[in-house]
Amino acid sequence: MSTAKGGGSAAEGNGREAAGEGQRSRAGSGGTSGARPGARVAPSAGAALTAPLTPGRIAIYVLLLLTGVLVACAGTLVQAAWFPGGLVLALAGVGGLFYGGVRATGTSAGVLVPGAAWLVTVFALLSNVRPEGDFLFGAGVGSYIFLLGGILVAVICATAAQMRATGVRYGRVGG
Repeated sequence: MSTAKGGGSAAEGNGREAAGEGQRSRAGSGGTSGARPGARVAPSAGAALTAPLTPGRIAIYVLLLLTGVLVACAGTLVQAAWFPGGLVLALAGVGGLFYGGVRATGTSAGVLVPGAAWLVTVFALLSNVRPEGDFLFGAGVGSYIFLLGGILVAVICATAAQMRATGVRYGRVGG
């Protein structure tokens, strides 16, 4: 029978190593790693990419994609029809879509999916001038505010979602 370094048999030595007896853990006692009991654990920065794709989540993303196309079409028509109020209404619809996407999915992909659909619809499909001279965007300042404002709202919502996902606490610095 062979003996382990600690004076017991090999089976006893392996049992102690497997059970973790006599070894220190890096997380400290209790394995809580410094987290308060009952505190919410913030997901990692890449949580949007590692979130499991369930059929429900895929359905939400498809719904957000279609809603992004509809909000782009409606906003394009409304922003020019009733100029100051229509522009505010169109940007509020875009902001509501992006914020709702973040709240519905809990990830930054909730902004990226409708944002990409909105961007492609507005810039690639609706801003082209047809050979007959038909167009949906005029050369006024309202159209440019709608285009750039929609992008700005998407960036703000995506940044806020990233800050919420990384656990950045709001409030006073250092206190």
